[in-house]
Amino acid sequence: MSDVIVNEAPYQTSTLVKPHTPMVFSNAKLVLPETVINGTLAVDRGKICDLSKGGARNALDCEGDYLLPGLVELHTDHLESHYKPRPGVTWNAVSAVQAHDAQIACSGITTVFDALRVGMEDDADLTARDMREMADAIEIGQREGRLRADHFIHLRCEVSADNCVDGFDLFKDDPRVRLASLMDHTPGQRQFTSLDQFELYYKTQKGFSDQQMKEFTEQMQTRAKRNSNKNRLAIAERAKAAGMMLASHDDATLAHVKEATHFGINVAEFPTTLEAAKASHEAGMAVLMGAPNVVRGKSHSGNISARELAEAGYLDVLSSDYVPVSLLQAAFRLEQQIESISLPEAVQKVTRIPAQAVGLSDRGALEEGRRADLIQVRMVGDVPIVRGVWREGYRVA
Repeated sequence: MSDVIVNEAPYQTSTLVKPHTPMVFSNAKLVLPETVINGTLAVDRGKICDLSKGGARNALDCEGDYLLPGLVELHTDHLESHYKPRPGVTWNAVSAVQAHDAQIACSGITTVFDALRVGMEDDADLTARDMREMADAIEIGQREGRLRADHFIHLRCEVSADNCVDGFDLFKDDPRVRLASLMDHTPGQRQFTSLDQFELYYKTQKGFSDQQMKEFTEQMQTRAKRNSNKNRLAIAERAKAAGMMLASHDDATLAHVKEATHFGINVAEFPTTLEAAKASHEAGMAVLMGAPNVVRGKSHSGNISARELAEAGYLDVLSSDYVPVSLLQAAFRLEQQIESISLPEAVQKVTRIPAQAVGLSDRGALEEGRRADLIQVRMVGDVPIVRGVWREGYRVA
């Protein structure tokens, strides 16, 4: 391998200018698709151009740390907490996106699908217009080179809501929207098959009395009968016409999976039962579960654990969901706790497989010709620490 100059420049200020300075990472544990080797990785023009065992001169010394592909996140609703940090407080949208992006990148995520809601409850503290404002802020951040990660948009479509389709139509001409999920959080099915879990969630969130809870539940069930079927079909048709990938959400039964297959679903998000996860996986969908579920060892909603699906061979993709740092931690946790899963296999669940599921074939693996989206990781005890992040060969964290 020829000598190359190490790129030590600060964070690139414009995503429109691609870095052209070659660089080399050496003395690293390279996590390849099927194995881990001690070696060297070279980058030129933002892409991986060489991989080899052994060391190299004039290289960035990774000090024996792991070098992984940048993580690919398909479903995080973490942005909302920056835009709406407290009840009654709305933050500047561009500033909120930048704060969210910084936390995403420092967690090792180089490609992120920011989940924005369409279809709101009548008394929701955010509206579809707020979601459109956040989407516009993402576009500004990308265009002006403010952002460290590569951002796309994932529309979380609550099909039971009266305003779901109107909200979706605010995004119908937005090329950054690459994924739409068909969600239905009506009590008594899917995520909330257990009404006890539904009541616990909403009593905690809204402080309802027993009578208010009963009235709210009935109201949601009536609304779903009015909207869910027609909105699910309308959103699926609109998404396909716009070239978006589709995801199902909280499938619990074989009937749910059959419906997802009919709509051409690519990703099965958070199936709540082993039966649904198995059927989705066997139908060719990428089964996605929450990384916090892996780290905590259980679902916060009382549904099936991601670890159980992983042990059965039906877990394809992990998502950080509401804790960005959990994505990397969960990948290492799978390798540590499940004998049948190697580190390369676990890492693929947060890199190559999610990238493929949404049609991004240019990233997600340490292979020649792929984008040089890279993270340097050191294990301290059993917790991975991100020590460096590069996007297309340029250091961003």
